[in-house]
Amino acid sequence: MKPVYDAANLIDAHLVRHALEDAGIPVFIRGEALTGAIGELPLQGMVQVCVPEVAWPEADAIVRELDFGEPIVADDEADWDPGLAPI
Repeated sequence: MKPVYDAANLIDAHLVRHALEDAGIPVFIRGEALTGAIGELPLQGMVQVCVPEVAWPEADAIVRELDFGEPIVADDEADWDPGLAPI
């Protein structure tokens, strides 16, 4: 298995996984079970979407075509709603 995508989080990894599986490419998410240990592990490169080496070129092309858009960022503090803040 060869990494085709370094995911920011599990949701990100599963979005890519579903896109690849829809194309018939088998997928393994490396590091999926490690996300509960965030305080003890490095923050980057922990979750990777992996595919068989023979499928890597096709998987890489699919991943490059994915468009998740830009993250939503408040223009200023006036847009911040404390009711939506995580607890």
